[in-house]
Amino acid sequence: MIKSMTGFGRCEIAEENRKVTVEIKSVNHRYLDVNIKMPKKLNFFDASIRNLLKEYMQRGKVDLFITYEDTSDNSVNVKYHPEVAAEYMGYLRQMAKDFDIDDDIRVSTLSRFPEIFTLDDVEIDEEGIWKLLEKAIRGASESFVETRITEGENLKNDLIGKLDHMLEIVDFIEDKSPQIIEDYRAGLIERVEEMLADAKIDMSRIVQEVTIYADKICVDEEMVRLRSHIETMKNILIEGGSIGRKLDFIAQEMNREANTTLSKSGDLEISNRGIELKTEIEKVREQIQNIE
Repeated sequence: MIKSMTGFGRCEIAEENRKVTVEIKSVNHRYLDVNIKMPKKLNFFDASIRNLLKEYMQRGKVDLFITYEDTSDNSVNVKYHPEVAAEYMGYLRQMAKDFDIDDDIRVSTLSRFPEIFTLDDVEIDEEGIWKLLEKAIRGASESFVETRITEGENLKNDLIGKLDHMLEIVDFIEDKSPQIIEDYRAGLIERVEEMLADAKIDMSRIVQEVTIYADKICVDEEMVRLRSHIETMKNILIEGGSIGRKLDFIAQEMNREANTTLSKSGDLEISNRGIELKTEIEKVREQIQNIE
């Protein structure tokens, strides 16, 4: 099977006080380019997430969105530091004595001084969070891969149809080429007869001219290579796998053979079919850009 580089997947998992939602979407790209958007508290898992995604995809521009909710009440601890309060209290009493003023310090006043109360985050349960996060990412990735496979099968069927049409064009050119040479030979003899009237025609010279012309317009090698490239591409599509780059290379070679065929063509019908061939190859190349 083959996979498209366009896909989408989503998974939401809630356990106890935690809920993780993961969404994945992608478009075509030459390499694997992953962009992750998630809460800062999950940044610790960045490398693990990227390694996990590589199990499900090899190419594409991938956007991963993660939301995390923790509804537990103990996410923050308030800590009281009596030694700091005692130090503040000592200095305040010393100030009252030094300046002979009333010592009117209240608890509410003292509590406002820095570091007497601090807020500490509860230690993160990394193992528990990762277990939930991994499950959500795998769920979204599996859904994501399914959409890629479905689109990939559609691409494969469309490409095979285009390749079959290209084979029909190759068949036409191969069948038409000998007739062009024969028409050229007959036309050449007719023109020479008109020029020389009753004089004897030098058939060896005619054969020589026809041979030179045939060699100039011969596209047998191009058609053999092009047919081979088409059949190879069809077989690769049927075998499946991560084949996008390989197909792109073959399409470039097919385009080269089509260009050579057009440059050699001296016949209007073959030229038209050559243009049609290049058009089909370009369509194939565009489709291939979406294959992983």
